[in-house]
Amino acid sequence: MKHNNQSKEKPHFLAVLIIVAFLGALVVTGFMAITTYKSFTYMKPDGAAHHRATPEIQLQAILHYATSRLVPQQSVSEITVTFNVLKSLAPCNFLVFGLGHDSLMWASLNPGGTTLFLEEDPKWAHKILLRAPNLRIHTVMYRTRLSDADNLLLTYKFEPQCLPANVRLKGNKRCKLALGELPDAVYEKEWDMVMIDAPRGYFQQAPGRMSAIFSAAVMARARTRRPGLTHVFLHDVNRKVEKVFAEEFLCLKYLVKAVGRLWHFEIPPARVNNGSRFC
Repeated sequence: MKHNNQSKEKPHFLAVLIIVAFLGALVVTGFMAITTYKSFTYMKPDGAAHHRATPEIQLQAILHYATSRLVPQQSVSEITVTFNVLKSLAPCNFLVFGLGHDSLMWASLNPGGTTLFLEEDPKWAHKILLRAPNLRIHTVMYRTRLSDADNLLLTYKFEPQCLPANVRLKGNKRCKLALGELPDAVYEKEWDMVMIDAPRGYFQQAPGRMSAIFSAAVMARARTRRPGLTHVFLHDVNRKVEKVFAEEFLCLKYLVKAVGRLWHFEIPPARVNNGSRFC
């Protein structure tokens, strides 16, 4: 998801392999289900089966990854964790913190659903849009710095607007961990899946992922309109801040899978929000 100097070019065959493994699996098996969105076939009145056209964004993804040396930074095993859940839920609401070489892949795996990307760098967002104009992207300004992480973890409990009983996201200016100025498109939906692979969190002046993790937890707990769990995927848990904030807000009791540097949580709606702790 990231766009720092860690990005590396890989041979073309690796890009092709990823596309064959994921988009190929999606088209051939994942969406051959009964529902309208999950099937590429329909029946004419005379009973003859016809194939729907492959969604344009999937065609773009195949072309992009087959002709590019740039591939997603997550490993295949890490990607598979999210892919398996997305395959079972799509079409769904999928919120992604971060924009990168894997963005077109995620959007193409959710045809008929809503895949929305939140990116901190407007210039990077513009660059990605030139390559993939069909992606839904909003830029976000973060109020935190990685250097503030320890203090934020210690002090949030003393701010009532950060506590489960009172917390909300939209318009929340008192809680520094709350993302209160996101686009309305984020607040208007309940998200079935949330991927946290941004913002940057590898140097002290970077925003860090503290508010993304906190806000994902608030979204999951506040879910009321769409039944079921919220699947939260957090990358780079080998780093202290990601790990500690996940334990504080996403809760280890909801951790269902850990692969490489990726943790997968299944978070239920909160039945009662009158406590002072998230976990």
